[in-house]
Amino acid sequence: MMAIALVLATCFLAYANGANDNFKGVASLFGCRAASYRSAITWATITTFAGSITAIFFAQVLLKRFSGKGLVPDAIVGSEAFVLAVALGAAMTVILATRLGFPISTTHGLTGAIAGCGLVAAGNGVNFAALGKGFVLPLLLSPILAIGLGALIYFIFRTSRLALGIKKEWCICLGTEERVIALPQPGSILSLRRVASAVTLTIDEQENCRERYAGSIFGLASQQVMDGAHFLSAGIVSFARGLNDTPKIVALLLLLKALDIRAGFVAVAMVMAVGGLISARRVAETMSRKITAMNHGQGFSANLATGILVILASVFGLPVSTTHVSVGALFGMGVVTGQGDPRTMLKIVLSWVITLPCAALIGGAAFALLRHF
Repeated sequence: MMAIALVLATCFLAYANGANDNFKGVASLFGCRAASYRSAITWATITTFAGSITAIFFAQVLLKRFSGKGLVPDAIVGSEAFVLAVALGAAMTVILATRLGFPISTTHGLTGAIAGCGLVAAGNGVNFAALGKGFVLPLLLSPILAIGLGALIYFIFRTSRLALGIKKEWCICLGTEERVIALPQPGSILSLRRVASAVTLTIDEQENCRERYAGSIFGLASQQVMDGAHFLSAGIVSFARGLNDTPKIVALLLLLKALDIRAGFVAVAMVMAVGGLISARRVAETMSRKITAMNHGQGFSANLATGILVILASVFGLPVSTTHVSVGALFGMGVVTGQGDPRTMLKIVLSWVITLPCAALIGGAAFALLRHF
């Protein structure tokens, strides 16, 4: 019975993770209107799933690290009640943030839940030194690194664009429209007559104008090259997210010896995809519209910085948060361009601060109840 509950709780966490995290890699595509919401979430789902499956072969270090061994005594880690409580604490925290539209870290949620359950189970037996060095420190440093790397990549590409003589241009809406006007007729109410099409020029709000790149690169239209690079970078981020996050969730299933761990990876990947497709809209609006305005080049630079950091972290087993890296890179663009929204960023950072204690409280309370069964 407890084993079934653990599988269901892990799937719940995978769903919450997909809802909160899947769109983060493609937020810049939606934010600069390079893709519709449907197209962006579809691309995110495909590439995230690919990263999740690839994690079977390349993310064994993270799989072991998030089993909880080394943080709390092995006897407690081997308890089904402990692992179930960790899953519930992290899942409830992430799904609550998703409903409120805050992009938080599943890694933070798991870390907080492990610490909270460990405190209830072992008190001083929790290895806080290992927790700080191996988990908290990378989580704190990752957004700072992302801001710096994102700004550096944007500077390099912007300098290269100017050196190649590629300029930016703004589109205007020029076309034809048909008008219907009222003409008085004797002995009747006004009658309507359709007039011929006329050429019109439309002026719109600045946020509804689309900035694009003029000229060509190696014989190809600059805007087409940037669109392709932007989509590729978004796919890289989503792939990296699947690679980094999936092992952390699958680690909860290591206790079930009868379960083939590869089947666990596939199941978690599928449920994450469903969570993103069904429940990602609120976090998508925050990531795409509220942190900063951006164009294609800025979005591409932020995605590239995020992908590089998360892939390197996955390979070396560092539990960085894709959320922190992605949000940090986007806000870094906003700082460079002067279009970032500090108030939105402050709210997001506050949600990050609350994540650890919230997950710890929920996880600890869950373990206090479950250990009696």
